Amino acid sequence: MMSAIPKHRYSLEEYLELDAHSETRCEYFNGEIVDMAGGSLTHNLISSNLIQTLGRKLAERPCTVLTADMRLKVPLALPYRYPDVSVVCGEIQIEKIGEIELLINPLLIVEVLSPTTAAYDRGAKFTAYCSIPSFQAYLLIAQDAPYVTHYVRQTEWVRRDFEGIDSALLLPSLDCSLTFAEIYRGVNFQSQAG
Repeated sequence: MMSAIPKHRYSLEEYLELDAHSETRCEYFNGEIVDMAGGSLTHNLISSNLIQTLGRKLAERPCTVLTADMRLKVPLALPYRYPDVSVVCGEIQIEKIGEIELLINPLLIVEVLSPTTAAYDRGAKFTAYCSIPSFQAYLLIAQDAPYVTHYVRQTEWVRRDFEGIDSALLLPSLDCSLTFAEIYRGVNFQSQAG
């Protein structure tokens, strides 16, 4: 009879030490460490397109677009998470854990979905993000087809789904819009199908 080899459960202190000295991004979840690096070309194109497009559209406003390297403090998922893109309007607020900087006031959070993280991004991660008081909008962007889910915080969270390369969506919290042509610039869906 074989016995299962137990997984190592990391303490929060072990994780912080590991992440502080790691060259890749990883997240801590209930004692387990999940590597967040190594996105596909499509994932990187979408993230880069969003950073550039939002940066251009928000250039004349007091808003800052931040990349996936910015750690985000999430009260229900301590110590932090790495969203693909986040936007802050107004003064950027930072807390520190040792030398590690954590953003605490994102307005918009964006996750580019991958097969291994989609369920987590739609479920537990979104629930945890909702514990951030400043958080007003969430974009979940598919890689394999032109499809975006947009959540907006009103009295309750309102969900809208957009599909098709000719689509566009309004981001009321940022007072701007995004077209799918901007989001998916350079993405070849045919090459992914085969």
